[in-house]
Amino acid sequence: MHDDSQQDAWSLETLAIRAGHERTFEQEHAEPIFPTSSFVYGSAAEAARKFGGHEAGNVYSRFTNPTVHTFERRLAALEGGERCVATSSGMSAILSTVLALLSSGDEIVASRSLFGSTVSLFDKYFGKFGITTRYVELSDLAAWEAAITPKTRLLFAETPSNPLSEVADIAALSALAKRHEAWLAIDNCFLTPALQQPIALGADLVIHSATKYLDGQGRAVGGAVVGKHDVLEEVFGVVRTCGPCMSPFNAWIFTKGLETLSLRMKAHCEQALTLARWLDAHPAVTKVFYSGLEDHPQHDLAKKQQEGFGAVLGFEVIFGQEAAWKVIDATRMLSITGNLGDVKTTITHPATTTHGRLSDEQRAAAGITPGLVRVAVGLESQRDIQHDLARGLDALLQG
Repeated sequence: MHDDSQQDAWSLETLAIRAGHERTFEQEHAEPIFPTSSFVYGSAAEAARKFGGHEAGNVYSRFTNPTVHTFERRLAALEGGERCVATSSGMSAILSTVLALLSSGDEIVASRSLFGSTVSLFDKYFGKFGITTRYVELSDLAAWEAAITPKTRLLFAETPSNPLSEVADIAALSALAKRHEAWLAIDNCFLTPALQQPIALGADLVIHSATKYLDGQGRAVGGAVVGKHDVLEEVFGVVRTCGPCMSPFNAWIFTKGLETLSLRMKAHCEQALTLARWLDAHPAVTKVFYSGLEDHPQHDLAKKQQEGFGAVLGFEVIFGQEAAWKVIDATRMLSITGNLGDVKTTITHPATTTHGRLSDEQRAAAGITPGLVRVAVGLESQRDIQHDLARGLDALLQG
């Protein structure tokens, strides 16, 4: 078995490479994959003990699998949480959390700047089961407090926001949640624990789409929830019973992705800041949304609670949606896709893709304008990224 008894003294970079791996009797160096649906016991009595929870061990890979456990232990260590529960996607992580902790009649207060599918989940699906959601400006603490009622059980935010890079004061939201006896959940998939640790700032739960930077190479879909053991036991119960579990193969991919997380996120941040400054100076761009720029309204807060500004930025172009589409279509290297978190730079038009399911009013309230383009900056040559974007941006100035 791998000895991680000194884990509390390890740095984040070491945790990302070493934490959570319990070696088998084969004493393997790299983490193994256990692609099995079930597990065999030496006797009926042993099976009864493990099925009944009286003895530790694996039962069925929907809820107990050694490869998945390795990923869970490693991510929990990185986030500073007591426990992690892995899920089949980021959306299923949110679904499992709310099903575990809320009941009909409870309320959620959430930031207006959420992923479109998250809004649909809250409004269309939780709503029909009697869970109400109120939306507020992410950075307006007074608006959060005004929206809370005695029925509020959960505060939910993505910070930084997608794709405007707005930043919430996590410590202040935590204090507010505690005063009102509610949970605070932070979606941390844009920054990862390499750049931001919400639990250390007071959050109760951290949500991840592992599909993004935890993998880092666009290979697999998965999600995770991190927090205290007793709260996560309820989330685990939903995953065990309802089945939105992570596959062993995907868990192995995410575990290997974590090994390079710190290096990748530092490089992503450097790339994104350089590109943001270049876009900010381009005459076809009217505004750049990136918290690393000094004129961003939450720049100082981002510097305080983050180790970097992330890789996702938005920019508005002159002439609206038609021009935005022309810029996107003029690229030859960038991947036109709604996904992000990849070593390959991706580009999309949020109003008609990631936020396309929102109403016109919801998009307007979230600042998703027709001329907005989102870029998730990868690790290709900065020169090549700029050249690919310049093709369409320069053409806008030529009429």
